[in-house]
Amino acid sequence: MAKITKVSPLAPAAFPDLPAIGGVTFATAEAGVRYAGRTDVMLACLAPGTSIAGVFTRSLTRSANVMDCQAKLGGDSTGGGVIIVNSGNSNAFTGKAGEASVAAICAAVAQATGVPEGRVFTSSTGVIGEKLPHDRIVAKIGDLVAAQSPDGIAAAARAIMTTDTFPKGSARSVGIGGKTVQIAGIAKGSGMIAPDMATMLVYIFTDAKVEQGALQAVVSRLSDVTFNCITVDSDTSTSDSLILAATGASGVDATGDKAFEDALHAVMLDLAHQVVRDGEGATKFVEIRVTGAVSDAEAKTHAMSIANSPLVKTAIAGQDPNWGRIVMAIGKSGAAADRDRLSIRFGDVLVAENGWVAPGYKEADAAAHMKGENLQIGVDIGLGAGQATVWTCDLTHDYIAINADYRS
Repeated sequence: MAKITKVSPLAPAAFPDLPAIGGVTFATAEAGVRYAGRTDVMLACLAPGTSIAGVFTRSLTRSANVMDCQAKLGGDSTGGGVIIVNSGNSNAFTGKAGEASVAAICAAVAQATGVPEGRVFTSSTGVIGEKLPHDRIVAKIGDLVAAQSPDGIAAAARAIMTTDTFPKGSARSVGIGGKTVQIAGIAKGSGMIAPDMATMLVYIFTDAKVEQGALQAVVSRLSDVTFNCITVDSDTSTSDSLILAATGASGVDATGDKAFEDALHAVMLDLAHQVVRDGEGATKFVEIRVTGAVSDAEAKTHAMSIANSPLVKTAIAGQDPNWGRIVMAIGKSGAAADRDRLSIRFGDVLVAENGWVAPGYKEADAAAHMKGENLQIGVDIGLGAGQATVWTCDLTHDYIAINADYRS
């Protein structure tokens, strides 16, 4: 079976022009971890004083890399930091060998950069259950350190891709106290995407100065309304990681600043949406907004039940406004609902209200909305003030083709 190699029809027109972030340099290399003829390792070196925060998968089968990164958060920032990522092999479900691979990479990076091992953060993404050939990565570390450039973030975005059809990047600038702060981030993700503290691999850099505890608080809070509100296929990876680094190179203290948080939120949401737009085999980007639930948490439960339903997602792929499948997903979610109070919209088209088809509803109107690439499904539960918005994509034949052929 041939792999699906075409770029997602929902992809941005081009990779964005990301600014250099003071205090961060990048390098990439071809280590041959799994892929031939393409870069598969990226290195990001962070200046002394950089605050590092992160959120990670809560999977009970998470990788050695994730566990090592979690243990290192909050450490002494005076020695700077390094992030090193490989694609092609997730180093997950590899037991003591996985831990040994992380240790070997961290030791080699520390020796080559002078950064303490406790400030070296590793990520691996790709096939689960195969030993990581870390010696191939270690052999490239000297070249990576020598090739560092402040302008290498676009190449870094490409090096971390697996089944992605396009590299993902986003940036914002914000004025604080008469000075400009820059934020730039990259992500990888296409399949095995569902919220669980973080989703995919995401690396965000800013030249703002933010105290580590405050940085951790803001990234955790914003993850819950961005990366934890997307789903491609309801499956959570063993390697999901989001790392945020604040170098302080701008000299601007953004701790607790609302404008900074808004700009960071915009970058995170943009990257999250790009992951959905690159969902394996996706042809539709879908926003699902639930209102009128008993609580925000219950609204999200309903929204994710809709977003993860294979029946809903295949109907979307077929451009079929089958609102009965929305009713089904609400009923099975486990959150409070009353059949006779529900209302459903496809875009601006009122499909159902008060537990029945809306007077004057014409299926042709809803079908016209379903033909677009960017769809909106609105549901009002009719029980309270709780609300939530999540984003997903359709489920197509190409998703099966990609994943049936993943390891070959």
